[in-house]
Amino acid sequence: MAAVLRIGTRGSALALAQTTSVATTLTTKSGIECEIVPISTEGDRSTESLASLGGTGVFASALREALRDGRCDLVVHSLKDLPTAPEPGLSIAAIPKRVDARDALCARDGLTLDTLPQGARVGTGSPRRLAQLRARRPDLDVVDIRGNVDTRLRKVVDGELDAVVLAAAGLTRLGRLDAITEYLGLDGWPTAPGQGALALEVRAGDEKLVTGLDHATSRIIVEAERAVLAILEAGCSAPVGAHGVVDDGMLFLSARVYSADGAQRLTSSHALYVSDTRDPAADIAARVGQELFDLGAAALMGVS
Repeated sequence: MAAVLRIGTRGSALALAQTTSVATTLTTKSGIECEIVPISTEGDRSTESLASLGGTGVFASALREALRDGRCDLVVHSLKDLPTAPEPGLSIAAIPKRVDARDALCARDGLTLDTLPQGARVGTGSPRRLAQLRARRPDLDVVDIRGNVDTRLRKVVDGELDAVVLAAAGLTRLGRLDAITEYLGLDGWPTAPGQGALALEVRAGDEKLVTGLDHATSRIIVEAERAVLAILEAGCSAPVGAHGVVDDGMLFLSARVYSADGAQRLTSSHALYVSDTRDPAADIAARVGQELFDLGAAALMGVS
């Protein structure tokens, strides 16, 4: 093992906070010294919408390039930013224990989604959140925004927006729970597959660097959520929400597909015992995905 483990990450405050936490845990568990290597990505440099850039996979490509060419030994991704297809030559060696998967509303004056006034301006850069907002409150003015967490919150403080919707996990990692005025429950507001989880990626063959950080239950759940996305052949910016949980040995998975305007939605939910199948994540995702197809998900998403 190298004397110093170089960990690649995006340079945003949230990415650095996530990676610092991973580095601290690795040093505590293994005693190895870690060096954090910030890497600029197209998604960070561009001000275009994520949908126009081709989805949140734009955050992953530069990190993976740095891993391949030896500038770092490990990269830390927000799992929801990763395309679902396997990356040749690389391996997701560990998925640490997942934190809060919910979305959170950060609004002026302590307002909630139901108490925001008619016509209130709510910011998000996510097509899924946009569809959910329009489904729940079609009277709102949903504004497409980019920028880091502080930039988005500042738009509310400065009065440019009445509220923004952000991932609770990111706000937790940045110590900004004070900004949350409402947590949005996963049953009625499923979030991006893998939201709240990190992915530790290495070159194939180097998995032993971080396998001690893998959380088996979290991996099963997020792999099931992401497998539904892959089955639907929907990009990680598509209006698809999924939520899984393991309870008393049983894996529950629910996924919901929205039309872009939020006017229509389809939902499928299934469960199975983890011990009853060799690949519980893939098996339950196949059931959920097939039912969504049977209900008309392809047409709803505009997939030919």
